[in-house]
Amino acid sequence: MLHALEEEIGTALGNGSRAGVEDGLPCEKTRFPSREAGADMIRVKKLTLQDEARWDRFVDDAEAGTLFHRTAWKRIIEATFEYRSHYLFAMRNEEICGVLPLFHVRSWFAGNAVISTPFAVYGGLLAQDEEVEQALLNAGEAFASEQGADYLELRQRFACRNEELQTRENLYCTFIKPIYTLPEQTFSELPREARRMVRKAEKFGLTARFDNLRLPEFYDIYANSVRSLGTPVFPTALFEHCLREFKDEADVLLIFHEDRPVAGVLSFYYRDTVLPYYGGSLPTQNHLAPNNFMYWSLMKSAGERGYKFFDFGRSKNSTGAFHFKRHMGFEQIPLPYQYRMMNGAQLPNNNPTNPKFQLAIKLWQRMPLGLTKVLGPRLVRQFP
Repeated sequence: MLHALEEEIGTALGNGSRAGVEDGLPCEKTRFPSREAGADMIRVKKLTLQDEARWDRFVDDAEAGTLFHRTAWKRIIEATFEYRSHYLFAMRNEEICGVLPLFHVRSWFAGNAVISTPFAVYGGLLAQDEEVEQALLNAGEAFASEQGADYLELRQRFACRNEELQTRENLYCTFIKPIYTLPEQTFSELPREARRMVRKAEKFGLTARFDNLRLPEFYDIYANSVRSLGTPVFPTALFEHCLREFKDEADVLLIFHEDRPVAGVLSFYYRDTVLPYYGGSLPTQNHLAPNNFMYWSLMKSAGERGYKFFDFGRSKNSTGAFHFKRHMGFEQIPLPYQYRMMNGAQLPNNNPTNPKFQLAIKLWQRMPLGLTKVLGPRLVRQFP
């Protein structure tokens, strides 16, 4: 099949190995129906403002589409971190047939990279078939080469079967399980110890309340929580942009003890799934079991509102968050992040659990909270 790029990209696409994408898209070598000459031309274009609505429609219709593929995430990352985006979409017969959201990132942690997509659990290619996938991959490689990038990173939920890509499956996992309209059914599927911790929190009198207007209180809790983990905090603007862009697809849940907020989570809602994305609790209040109670409260609320799945998000293998999610009854699902290495570069070891980061983590944990709120937003963009 003939591939062609629009003039604004300016690079001819050649033939390459073919690959498929799982979960509703081809995942094995597939023979696609032949098309008449000229009718199957694939053109790859750079996204413009006029194209955003149809881009989002394509993402929403794609089985493997995620909210991180939508243009709202593009605007959030651009406004918060000032990364330069380069969103590519493929056209065939005047219809979008694939998308690839990209950001050019320079940081001392990630190096010089093109990432799909930064600060997101998921990203990467969405394509109707193998030919479209290859066309977008070629265009993404061309952009990465133009930027002098060391690699192109695709945060795939489902791996592309492409020999040009290297896959790393041993670093991150995600955790997804069903939730139900009847809270009793969801609660019964929590492990016994998790149920015990929820009941313990209830005995302490913890209560749950959704309130987006109390974002500043959520931010204070979140900053305190990530400081205890040795992680720089995001700027307040990130959460403001998320609530503004996602509107009724995002909310803030706070957990109270004696009218004082002790835990909070900012969650996203997409299709039939709730995704608690930014969450934490005051370390001094963990004896109240606020995290178990908070995530149970979110499961209960989302299930009653008709959502069918609880996506607990990404964690590194064998970390505290990894084990907490397992103890809440979730099974890990490996995330096959894929890389196209440029100019003979080595697969990046961008793992904060690497021993070389341990000293920095310990220093951050001992830093005054106010100082972390000043320095964190400046540093966190180095960890996309």
